[in-house]
Amino acid sequence: MIDASIELADIAEEAAREAGAVAAQGFRTPGLEFQAKSSLHDFVTEYDRRSEIRAREVIGARSPGSRIVGEEDGETGGGDLTWYIDPIDGTSNFARGIALWGVCIAAVVADEVVAGVVFDPIAGHVFRADSRGAFLNGAPLRAEGMTAPDRATVLATFPPAKDLQRDREEKLETLARLQDTYSHVRDLGSAAIAICHVAAGWADAAFGFGIHPWDVAAPSLILRRAGGVYRSYGGGEELPRRADHLNANYCGTVAGADFPLLDTLMRLQTRPAAGALA
Repeated sequence: MIDASIELADIAEEAAREAGAVAAQGFRTPGLEFQAKSSLHDFVTEYDRRSEIRAREVIGARSPGSRIVGEEDGETGGGDLTWYIDPIDGTSNFARGIALWGVCIAAVVADEVVAGVVFDPIAGHVFRADSRGAFLNGAPLRAEGMTAPDRATVLATFPPAKDLQRDREEKLETLARLQDTYSHVRDLGSAAIAICHVAAGWADAAFGFGIHPWDVAAPSLILRRAGGVYRSYGGGEELPRRADHLNANYCGTVAGADFPLLDTLMRLQTRPAAGALA
């Protein structure tokens, strides 16, 4: 009998591939229109909605009666099985023709992510996790990389734009500390792609703030199944692991990483009155 998580991952992969094919039709299309969504840094295109519709069609056919939560069309259905869909994670990249975006689909049972897929259609990468482990195009993934800060590459959108408006000097000082401590600090513009790159050992840490369950449910499982570490934070503390895909702030690292500055930053940044690092 097939393992339930493998069957759910098969559905997630089919839905992600189908949705990714729809989105790819619009990528680098001349005259592609996009609008600001929540801010001038957050875009949406017609292909976000088209991609999500296709993912919902596949899941509805393969897993009828499920609850589906998507970034564009919200929550539908009910039942014990929940699917999270991000039809294009990295829409700002997608809208400008930057090939760093992907489709994220995760299956959750009893608040536990049990299967997840992140599909990068342009690179042809299918990152996948189920009960057997984590895989890239069918080959096992291991989150092995640089474990000392002075050798490590960190992926993050930091400082968040809204924080620069509020505490510009403090946040820029924190960014300087990151640059002084880690070998490279990069912003890929997609939380899911960043976390998957850590799972693959192409980078060593990724962190972010104010994210949504559809952003991280799939990649957090991929990172963990690859042997990496995924933590969430809130109120200045590391939060319990249960249902942590619902938490808004995360930090993921390769196995064995010793990055105390990142833990300090996450705790400080998520305190009610966040400030600069001491």
